[in-house]
Amino acid sequence: MENSQINEVQELYQQLINAWNNRTASGMTDLFTKDGESIGFDGSQSIGRDEIFAHLQSVFEHHQTAKFVSKVKNVRFLAPDIAILRAIAGMVPHGQSDLNPDVNTHHTLVAVKTEGIWRIQLFQNTPAQFHGRPELVEQMTEELRQLLK
Repeated sequence: MENSQINEVQELYQQLINAWNNRTASGMTDLFTKDGESIGFDGSQSIGRDEIFAHLQSVFEHHQTAKFVSKVKNVRFLAPDIAILRAIAGMVPHGQSDLNPDVNTHHTLVAVKTEGIWRIQLFQNTPAQFHGRPELVEQMTEELRQLLK
């Protein structure tokens, strides 16, 4: 696949992260297909732009959300207009400058291109707790901390 297409999918993901960090529910929602799905860190599932918006708006209204720090690990194309992006992410709590390793996560994004525009079909935010393997939590945290410098 061409580097330009990889860059477009990575940019879509970065727009999602930026919208979260800016606490903009509409900015996030607009990146999804009409029937897109979002699965949150806590397992909550939202299907369709209206549900995704309502869920995110509630989160932003009722919680002081932490900012994501993320690193794309891989982009793989299933077809010229369908891609899977995998990333790791950590969160810096409001008012702090370091990551909270308890909320490290794996991000999986399925992107589809229709009418020349990449949109998110599925975004899943999976906790990376590595039960019983604290060295993996520390390894991921250190990899993400490099992005804070």
